Amino acid sequence: MVRKYIFSCLLFLGALLMGQAQDTSLFKKEKWIKNGDTLLYRVLYPENFDKNVSYPLVFFLHGAGERGNDNEKQLTHGSTLFTDGENRTDYPAIVVMPQCPQDDYWAQVNVDRSNYPIQLDFQFEKGPTKAMGLVMSLLEEFQQKKYVNNHQVYVMGLSMGGMGTYELLARKPHTFAAAIPICGAGDPKQVNKYALNTPIWAFHGAHDNVVDPLHSFEMVTALLKEGAFPRFTLYDHANHNSWDPAFAEPDLLSWLFSHQLKK
Repeated sequence: MVRKYIFSCLLFLGALLMGQAQDTSLFKKEKWIKNGDTLLYRVLYPENFDKNVSYPLVFFLHGAGERGNDNEKQLTHGSTLFTDGENRTDYPAIVVMPQCPQDDYWAQVNVDRSNYPIQLDFQFEKGPTKAMGLVMSLLEEFQQKKYVNNHQVYVMGLSMGGMGTYELLARKPHTFAAAIPICGAGDPKQVNKYALNTPIWAFHGAHDNVVDPLHSFEMVTALLKEGAFPRFTLYDHANHNSWDPAFAEPDLLSWLFSHQLKK
């Protein structure tokens, strides 16, 4: 009986892992070349995609650990949220997951890893990093497509990608209908550019020993001071991987896609 139970569990686990591998393959491999520079990315199109239909667009920015040039690792966290069958049916959308090169960063920030949590010095005035500049130009390229609904463009990201989310909001302040930064950080001096334009749901783990949760408090406080009403979830049990409970929030995608840009 015990052997039969273990065998059944292994079969279930194998099927689950195979399903996840199959799911990530739904993201098509692409590359974006601009002025001689290349940004690798994966894109998921809705089921029964029709170029004559207008769809929401989601840009998802990964963390520092998924940087590289394999056009694979950026799918590690978050991709299955969008390949889930029920979510694909309920929220048909175009999802773009670019990959940051190993030697670059989404946000213009000096990162000191000599102590943890890491120390961050944002230098927004220097302009976007090469990786962020490519993300911005790729975003603009997608916005030219007739099948993209420019009233429903969203950005979300985790860790380095959470920093990139705040950065992208500041550099493209009239673009996004909603944003989800997870265990991120940003420059509170730039919040006034987008505070009243873009609803934000921020997440962090209270035990985060990589990116101090006080960074999220700082950004939320800055948003409140600008008259915005951000949604903020602090998990008392979570460390840096607060994306796991965040992705499990039952109303995460319904909240995201409920917002439309007011122009």
